Amino acid sequence: MRGLFSPKPPLAERLRPKDLSEFVGQRHLLGEGRLLSRLLAQKKLPSLILWGPPGCGKTTLARLLARETEAEFLTVSAVEAGIKELREIIKQAEKNRALGKKTVLFVDEIHRFNKAQQDFLLPFVEQGLITLIGATTENPSFRVIAPLLSRAKVLTLKPLSPEEILLILRRALSDERGFGGKVEVEEGMLEMLAEMAQGDARVALNFLETLVEAAPEEEGRKRLTLKLLEEVSLEKPLLYDRKGEEHYNLLSAFHKSLRGSDPDAAVYWLVRMLEAGEDPLVIVRRMIAAAAEDVGNADPQALLLALAAKDAFEFLGSPEGELALAQAAIYIATAPKSNASYRALSAAREDVKRHGALPVPMHLRNPETSLMRALGYGRGYKYPHRYPGAYVKQEYLPEKLRGRRYYQPSDRGFEAEIRKRMASLKKHSPDEER
Repeated sequence: MRGLFSPKPPLAERLRPKDLSEFVGQRHLLGEGRLLSRLLAQKKLPSLILWGPPGCGKTTLARLLARETEAEFLTVSAVEAGIKELREIIKQAEKNRALGKKTVLFVDEIHRFNKAQQDFLLPFVEQGLITLIGATTENPSFRVIAPLLSRAKVLTLKPLSPEEILLILRRALSDERGFGGKVEVEEGMLEMLAEMAQGDARVALNFLETLVEAAPEEEGRKRLTLKLLEEVSLEKPLLYDRKGEEHYNLLSAFHKSLRGSDPDAAVYWLVRMLEAGEDPLVIVRRMIAAAAEDVGNADPQALLLALAAKDAFEFLGSPEGELALAQAAIYIATAPKSNASYRALSAAREDVKRHGALPVPMHLRNPETSLMRALGYGRGYKYPHRYPGAYVKQEYLPEKLRGRRYYQPSDRGFEAEIRKRMASLKKHSPDEER
């Protein structure tokens, strides 16, 4: 066993596939008749943006694509490289072209390149001097400039399945680049590790390496057990970026679950965001919006409870305050739903845009001065409290919008009572003051 754990590159690096036959996953791109297979058969490689979660094989795939098309593979990290480094790469690409050789420039985390850096690369991509392959975990439409996007094919890579990660783990144990069959594994342990990796091959391999290092050695061999797996627990950070697409995806799923009256899904997405480090007040704002937009007057308490959850969280903090968030989310999800207030606001806004600043009816104007009274300000106004039930029919909208109705209460929850009240008022309207 001596030398098995001597200093060497990390397991994930040692186990990188040598060719596409060893590459695991992304069969929707590399399977027979699929896009990349067709392109490689013709030895063609356009500029690409590889968009996918960590550990799905973006860097490895880029390297193999360059090798398959017999191009020199140059790589930079968007976090570290500046214009100076890019100029050096362009010089190398020009030398390669003079020798009849193609150049693939791989930009890791291309979403971190600023506009100036992306603009610098654009003409060289247009000229075909370089074939650009960018890797990103973020939606490229948010972070990559449109001219560069239009000159590259965006390929979406998927997280690896547990079965695919299991294949990689077994290879790591048997391959000489890994542990060469010198490590024994208790039944069921690899399957559990594959599930825990959440689609990230790098996390799985790094953790496997940690387990092997932590395992006791017996008679020149090491044995991995489920007990050891529990002791050296794997907790992969949840994929999340407060400014990226996943932020909006999770908020959208949360809001739609509230609207769709599914308290279980609402609590799940709530926890997903909390565990990923989302600002709880961002979540509360979404609940307040849902209470006003999707519950409305069907249950006016929903808005009050959402606001109370904000106060409770600010007072208690985590983790106690998270219970108030869960309580509010469950209440909003299970409350009767009505978007009547939302529709009323939207319809009124459309009329304001369409008709502009219509004049206030004279009887609604306030006669502040004698001149105003002489001009008829306030003339004909009926004071509702002087009538039975504090209600009297009169028009409150501008003349051009007479009879327009924006608020149409539903027959759900408290709005059913509002509907009855409005219908009753329409039936009974005294014409004379008491």
